Amino acid sequence: MATIKARKQRKRAFNAPLHVRRKMLSAHLASKYLEDEKSVYPRAIPVRKGDTVYIMRGDDKGKEGKVATVDYRGGIITIEGITHAKADGKQVAKKIHPSNVMITKIDDSDAWRKGKLESLGKRE
Repeated sequence: MATIKARKQRKRAFNAPLHVRRKMLSAHLASKYLEDEKSVYPRAIPVRKGDTVYIMRGDDKGKEGKVATVDYRGGIITIEGITHAKADGKQVAKKIHPSNVMITKIDDSDAWRKGKLESLGKRE
């Protein structure tokens, strides 16, 4: 049985290997991928560089952009055009947790990922 203690959950997340952390960086798919009756896409998939996402939480709520970087070690993503000012006035990329975004357009330039998502969509 999974633990309900936050301390143990944090420990497992921080000590997880990278192939497990990749799954932790998942974001929900937009309704256009899920509303088709024949579609059996999973509710959430791991975010990748090149995906277009919509920010649902935080100061930048309502903005949309393309994922610039995905940091598996830190558990965060950065989005093109989403920045914040440092104390010296310099603009730096804002780090956002993937659970606060929704994938609106999947980057299907990778043949393996495209095939995997199509096979998930065809399964019944």
